[in-house]
Amino acid sequence: MTDTPLVVHLIYRLDFGGLENLLVERINRMPAAHYRHAVVCLTDYTAFADKITKPGVELFALHKQPGLSLGTHAALFTLLRRLRPTILHTYNLSALEYAPAALLAGVPVRINGLHGRDAGDPQGRNRKHNMLRRLMLPFYDCCYANSADMLAWNRTVIGVAENKSRLLSNGIDADKFTPQGGVVRHFGPETIVIGTVGRIQDVKDHATLLRAFVLLHARLPQVRLAVVGGGPLLAALQAQAEQAGVAHLVWLPGARLDVADILRGFDMFALSSIAEGTPGSALEAMASGLPVVGTRVGGVPEVVADGVTGLLVAPSDAPAMAAALERYALDAALRLEHGTAGRARVERHYNMAAMVAAYESLYDALCEHKKQFRKSAKSCVE
Repeated sequence: MTDTPLVVHLIYRLDFGGLENLLVERINRMPAAHYRHAVVCLTDYTAFADKITKPGVELFALHKQPGLSLGTHAALFTLLRRLRPTILHTYNLSALEYAPAALLAGVPVRINGLHGRDAGDPQGRNRKHNMLRRLMLPFYDCCYANSADMLAWNRTVIGVAENKSRLLSNGIDADKFTPQGGVVRHFGPETIVIGTVGRIQDVKDHATLLRAFVLLHARLPQVRLAVVGGGPLLAALQAQAEQAGVAHLVWLPGARLDVADILRGFDMFALSSIAEGTPGSALEAMASGLPVVGTRVGGVPEVVADGVTGLLVAPSDAPAMAAALERYALDAALRLEHGTAGRARVERHYNMAAMVAAYESLYDALCEHKKQFRKSAKSCVE
C-alpha cells in the first residue's frame, strides 16, 4: 500500500459546472507523489467525470435519495473505512453534514469548502441551514471560502474561527482560455454576440438575462444571445425565448466541452447570478479577452473591476443589465479595452498554478498539524 496520503472529495454530483471543473483541474494538476485522490458523489456522476485524466482516481456514487437519507451516512462510513483517506474534503452545504461519519471512520483531517450558496437561500439567511453549519463546525479542521465576501460571512454569521478559516481563490488556465485560438461562432460576423456559460439553474437567473436581451434587441437588432450549459431550467429558458419571439436569436446548445473555443466567438460576457462565490465562468471569459457585465453579488465585484474590466449592475434588474450590455454593443473600442484589462487581471491574480499550490499548502498544513497533535497526545499518555 502506498504511503501517499489519499484525499476523498465529497460532492453532491459530478457534472458540468464551475465548482466541478475546478475540482477536476486540481486533481489533474496536483503532483501525484504528494496526494492521491478519490471522488465520492452523494448522488451520481456523468460523462463529465471523463475530464479526470490523472491515473488511479477512483469514482464512487452513493445514489442518495431525497431527504435525510441516513443510509447514505452509513454507506459513506463503510466506504471511508475501506479507503482509509487522510483527508475528507467536502463541498458546500450539500456535503457538509457528513463530517461526523468521517470522524467515526477515523479520517484525521476534515475540510469543507464554501463555493457558493443554494439558489433558494442566496443571502445565506436560512436559519435551519445556518444552524446545521454551526453544528458541524467542531467536526471540521478548516472551513474555507473562495471569495472574501463568503469568508466574511462564514466568520461573522456562522462563527467560523479565524484559525479554522481561510480564503482560497479560484484559478484559471490562462494558457487554455486566451483571445487566440479556435473559434466557434454560431451567429454570423455581422452580429454582436452576448454570451454566458454556466449551469442553467435558479441561482444563475438566466431568465433575467433573457429579458435584458429582449429589451436590448428591440433597440439593436444586430445583437444575439448564446447561453451555453445544461441544467434543470434549460427547457424553461427555451420556452421563455419562444414566448418572447426571440428563439431564433438565442443559441442554447446545452453542455459543451469546447467552451474555450466558444468563448472566443463571443463579443462580451454576461453573468446574471443572484448569488456567487468566485465566478469561474467570468474568469474564463476575462482570460479570453471579453468584457464582463455582471451582477453586484457575492464575489463578483472582487473579480470584475467595475469600469475597468467590466460593468456591474444590481441582480434581477433586466433594464440595468440591458443598458450595460448596450454600452459594449455600441463601443467596440471599449470592449477591447476592458477585455484586455480583464486578461491582465486574471494573469496577475487568478492563475491556475497559484490555486493548486494554495490547496496543496492547506492539505500540508492540516496534515502536519494533526501529526504533531498526535505526537503530543501520545507523549502525554506515556
